[in-house]
Amino acid sequence: MTVVSQVKQTLASLKSIHAGLQNLAITSTDEETKRVFHENMLISEEIINDVKSRIGELEFEEPEYKGF
Repeated sequence: MTVVSQVKQTLASLKSIHAGLQNLAITSTDEETKRVFHENMLISEEIINDVKSRIGELEFEEPEYKGF
């Protein structure tokens, strides 16, 4: 498995975590719990954007990885 494919697999996992946090933020009844899930959902968005950026860098540096 190439580095790019591993990073893309990690991105998919992060997106799943983000969706889970989003769902928990929506369905929680306790306001404090809702706030914590929402804050962590926002943090996960930042991480997802960073990983997407890194994938772009990897694909630029190693064009043979593009599309994996």
